[in-house]
Amino acid sequence: MEQENKKVFRYNQAEGLSSLDPAFARNQANVWAATNLYNGLFRLNEDLYPEKDLAESWEVSEDGTTYTFVLRRGVYFHDSEIFPNGKGREVTAHDFVYSFKRILDPATASTGAWIFADKVIKNAQGTGYADNWIEATEDYKLVLRLNKPFAPLMEIFTMPYTYVVPKEAVEKWGKDFRKHAVGTGPFKLKTWDEGNSLVMVKNENYFKKDGNGKPLPYLDAVLVSFIQDRNQELLNFQQGKLDFMSGIQATSVDLVLDKNGEVRDELKGRFVVQKVPYLNTEYIGFSLDEKTYKEKNHPVLDKRFRKAMNYAINREELIKYVYNNLGTPGTGGIIPPAIKYFKDKGVKGYGYDPAKAESLLKEAGYPGGKGLPTIKLYTTVQSKQMVEYLQKQWAAVGIPVEIEINMTPTHQELIDNSKVNFFRSSWLADYPDAESYLALFYSQHFSPSGPNKTHFQNRNYDSLYVKARFESEGFNRLDLYHKMDEIIVEEAPVVVLFYDEVLRLTQNNVTGLEPNAMNILDLEKADFMQGGVIQN
Repeated sequence: MEQENKKVFRYNQAEGLSSLDPAFARNQANVWAATNLYNGLFRLNEDLYPEKDLAESWEVSEDGTTYTFVLRRGVYFHDSEIFPNGKGREVTAHDFVYSFKRILDPATASTGAWIFADKVIKNAQGTGYADNWIEATEDYKLVLRLNKPFAPLMEIFTMPYTYVVPKEAVEKWGKDFRKHAVGTGPFKLKTWDEGNSLVMVKNENYFKKDGNGKPLPYLDAVLVSFIQDRNQELLNFQQGKLDFMSGIQATSVDLVLDKNGEVRDELKGRFVVQKVPYLNTEYIGFSLDEKTYKEKNHPVLDKRFRKAMNYAINREELIKYVYNNLGTPGTGGIIPPAIKYFKDKGVKGYGYDPAKAESLLKEAGYPGGKGLPTIKLYTTVQSKQMVEYLQKQWAAVGIPVEIEINMTPTHQELIDNSKVNFFRSSWLADYPDAESYLALFYSQHFSPSGPNKTHFQNRNYDSLYVKARFESEGFNRLDLYHKMDEIIVEEAPVVVLFYDEVLRLTQNNVTGLEPNAMNILDLEKADFMQGGVIQN
């Protein structure tokens, strides 16, 4: 910025940024950028409930299959060369029709196609989607048609995948739209030097105001750096070069927290530390696809062996000594307690019971681990300390595990394409509903096109999953969710390790950043206290 006294908010994105296109908002870096550049029909409030954003009102048909949205008027896309005279035009329902259909278009290859793919109405032949599954019946009226009711649909509409984009921008830049963002959000793209910096500046034409009638956003600009070394990132924050930091590596936790999980005395008061439940479940996954094994009777395909691996892990000790009590031991099912209603009513999972592990190994035909092949666990360098701890725990009951470390993109590709049988993974909820976790094990969601990376199949589970999706009564749906989670515990396609918590660090002069279990970084109302204006 050339002018002084500008409010410039600075944060770092260690994992890198691959696209500014909402159609590819699959990871935190992309989601954070899209959240501040675009808008959708709804947004999540501080309590993770959907609230109106570009939707002015809506209604749902009695059978739960037709949604009608009336759009807010007077919302404009960012000024851009793609529009006449460079002035952004008004958003209409036709833009949402284009944006939603673009998500399902195979040519887009969006990682978010699944949000609509199995939900919207098909054509008469059943070979594709009906033309009118999404329709603009008027300039400001949008109609969406489902094949059957889907209870968490409103949460789906808070996802960046559903944010509105202008057809003109995609037609002009094609695949390069990923680096030429044109949205409606509180900030607009100025520059993106990939791998080095991203600069977003205030959208002077943003449609929102605060409770006092003051235009939003308050900030003049957002500067994002891409320092990959998390220890260096923490050092920059401590030196005041960053205003916000989220997520501390296991190797750095003790720089902020003591062994009891409390903020270290010497840091208290220097900046704000928030320890927040995070809708992220860390787990070890087994591939249950027999075609990926050379051996017909590989031990991983035996449920007793998978249960033994579960009982061999002391999750409380793992959290205490590796993560300084940052997180909650994964002694329940796949659904984390941060999901509404599941905090006190989750299912019972696996505790630490090495004797039970040894007994199950014997039942499976491997007494004391005798006859077991060495099992290779695939992971990334960020999890090295954790998986080495697990390796020792399994060795103690006779299970030999070898570790292979790969770069994150390689690791993800191996898992997505079923090239590994035993892998470290995690699931960050796409939306705050238990269904987002249970979708991991639905047989129609096999990777790479879906999130079922274990290739778990169970008829009873599938039946309950389909029934729950179409169940509108809340308590009935929760009961179905519990039954599915119990099946996952019993069949053990994964070793649930822990339910995550996230450390959010902010400088003392930052205001307007509310923590939430989705760890969304929404800078619409972020500001600096008086006297805390950044000179740039």
